[in-house]
Amino acid sequence: MQKVLIRLFLLIFCSSLWSCAGEQASRTSTDNDNNYQADIIVYGGTSAAVTAAVQAVRMGKSVLVVSPDKHLGGLSSGGLGFTDTGKKEVIGGLAREFYHRIYLHYEKDSSWQWQKKEEYGNKGQGTPAIDGTERTMWIFEPHAAEQVFEDFVKENNIKIFRDEWLNRETGVKKEAGKIVSIQTLSGKTFSGKMFIDATYEGDLMAAAGVSYHVGREASKVYGEEWNGIQTGVLHHGHHFKANVSPYKVPGDSSSGLLPRVSGEYPGKKGEGDNKVQAYCFRMCLTFRRLNGCFILF
Repeated sequence: MQKVLIRLFLLIFCSSLWSCAGEQASRTSTDNDNNYQADIIVYGGTSAAVTAAVQAVRMGKSVLVVSPDKHLGGLSSGGLGFTDTGKKEVIGGLAREFYHRIYLHYEKDSSWQWQKKEEYGNKGQGTPAIDGTERTMWIFEPHAAEQVFEDFVKENNIKIFRDEWLNRETGVKKEAGKIVSIQTLSGKTFSGKMFIDATYEGDLMAAAGVSYHVGREASKVYGEEWNGIQTGVLHHGHHFKANVSPYKVPGDSSSGLLPRVSGEYPGKKGEGDNKVQAYCFRMCLTFRRLNGCFILF
């Protein structure tokens, strides 16, 4: 639900952008070494941050991206390259342009260093990985995705401030309930007419005092069937297909539970809770040593 609210927040802001597209854009300016101004300030380094900035430039607005991340693209360039496309015909705009650029990347022979293109299985989630008809590609390596985002930035002359973290305690200045500037932990101040929170967790919105909920709302709160605790729901196939013992010694409860396995009662179907979704690593793995790097935990 939290991610849905973030996306809604972004859409509301973008709709405000469209309504003022005819206005003359002011130039991005610097008052001094630590003060920056633009029509729009985007906070975040995700794919949403980059695409929001690109759209703003295409609409004639000046924009600055303040990113806590050093690498742009968020999950899209961080290892989650096996896209859940679903109905791909509903994917348009800059999102489709991204997947088209990925397609163009893999049309180059130089992009196939570790495997021949004709040996590639071309199996995606609900659609072929390489769609020659639509000239899109839905599965990709992290570096390919990151390069597309960097190309977007370069082509649109977007200024990115990397490794700049919002001062969540005192870094948001508002006037009459509207954000007028934000300050990062390094001391830089960014002023703008409009601010877009393009983080995954909604850090800027939270620091600005926007209300939020942690966990799952009960299904009865908004009348959503698939909200709240989901027990005994197996239609999606996201579960073990065979019995797996949760104990250190398989079948022996006295040996104790495996690490990160909870013995708590999961709750009643449809009820709410204050728990967050399990965090996990999304990685692009390889069998070829020269194409990989060691990961230390």
